[in-house]
Amino acid sequence: MKKFLLSLFVLGSIAGVVGYGFFEARRLLEGPSITIESPTDMQATASALLTVEGVAENISFLTINDKPALTDEAGRFTHKLSPPPGATTVEVEGTDRFGRSASAEIHITMLNFCPVS
Repeated sequence: MKKFLLSLFVLGSIAGVVGYGFFEARRLLEGPSITIESPTDMQATASALLTVEGVAENISFLTINDKPALTDEAGRFTHKLSPPPGATTVEVEGTDRFGRSASAEIHITMLNFCPVS
């Protein structure tokens, strides 16, 4: 009876460790993901400075319009751009340590108001 309980305990412990390992590895298995939270797609703005904010998960390298960008520990990024007037595309790309990539893009219209005197 003691051997049976001991073997049951050992098997349960092994199953718990393996299950926990899969639980922790799920984000690595999912790959990278990117969400642009602000500004929204198809938004128009008259501001000369555009702030792009969002979340990038499971990435090791991030670019915004082909320029390196940084994230905090939670994967949040904030990047300021000064695009020219007219239609602009903002593309955020991320790559994980295994070479898998993800991207997201938004289209913005930069308005150029000239005051009339």
